[in-house]
Amino acid sequence: MPRLFIRNFLKNNNVLAYVLALAFLLISMLTAISVGSVSVPVLDIVKIIGADVFRLPIAEQVDPVYKNIVSQIRLPRVLLAGLVGASLAIAGAAFQGLLRNPLADPYILGVSSGASVGAVATLFFNISIPLLGLFTLPVVSIITALLTILLVLFFAKSVDRTMRVETIILTGIIFSSFLGAFISLIIALTGDELRQIMGWLLGSVSMRGWSYIGIIIPFFILGSLLLLLNCRELNAMSFGEERAQHLGVDVEKRKLVILAAGSILTGAAVAVSGAIGFVGLVIPHLTRRLWGPDHVHLLPLSILTGAGFLMLTDLISRTIISPTILPIGVITALIGAPVFGLILIKQRKA
Repeated sequence: MPRLFIRNFLKNNNVLAYVLALAFLLISMLTAISVGSVSVPVLDIVKIIGADVFRLPIAEQVDPVYKNIVSQIRLPRVLLAGLVGASLAIAGAAFQGLLRNPLADPYILGVSSGASVGAVATLFFNISIPLLGLFTLPVVSIITALLTILLVLFFAKSVDRTMRVETIILTGIIFSSFLGAFISLIIALTGDELRQIMGWLLGSVSMRGWSYIGIIIPFFILGSLLLLLNCRELNAMSFGEERAQHLGVDVEKRKLVILAAGSILTGAAVAVSGAIGFVGLVIPHLTRRLWGPDHVHLLPLSILTGAGFLMLTDLISRTIISPTILPIGVITALIGAPVFGLILIKQRKA
């Protein structure tokens, strides 16, 4: 796998794509940490991060107020936003490649709604699985997300054996509506937990802290590795399952692995931040238009771009009408819904 990646990297001359994506991520991160009710100079941010990460004695001259703001408040928030954005973006890119349509997205397919049901049920019933502890929430969310996407595809295939994209999307909307009604029922029965559950549903990375980063990182690494190891198979399946089988791909096995990896990423992201829609639609589509459909590069570039995108989105959500903080899901929906409409119009014209 590493040799394939390096060979394709050099062959396709995608150095510029990675340089720009990394620059976008770095600029987004520094901007999101710097801007706020108290502005922190970028040089001080670099010193503080260098001292925290590399144990360098370079932050001694930095104002202690800046240290506290960066280390305890903004840095964990920005990193969590980046991990959530990266998870949703690579999951969306994988679903789009698997279903061969740029309209596929964890939110639209109902995967996010399924994960939300798991998270809300865990909070409402105060579920705690022995030995898992804090990981109970993401594990339950992942299980319900995987069950949802499997049910969506099974139902779509039973209705339309050709599995047209319109059928899959409509099925995802049906399941999202049904699961949304289930969540509304839980909210109607909720007492003191209402504020916490509503925060989850609207999508936010506010006041999460370092513990939530520790929760999402293992699942992000696992899900991303599974998808990156199947990038060649995604390339083959993007031309159709029959052609992929002729090329020696075990289609059914790979589909399950890709669906499971996408559900792991989506479930973990929803568990720590709530349902944030359209990131998995907008970022892979934009990346594909800029740098091509090769999943060897599309997946890692989606990770970098998705992380930077949600960092900036979170920055907008907490500064646009400061001191009031908007849910991130509101901003991503305002951006993603028009993009969804444009993609749909282009597809119908084609």
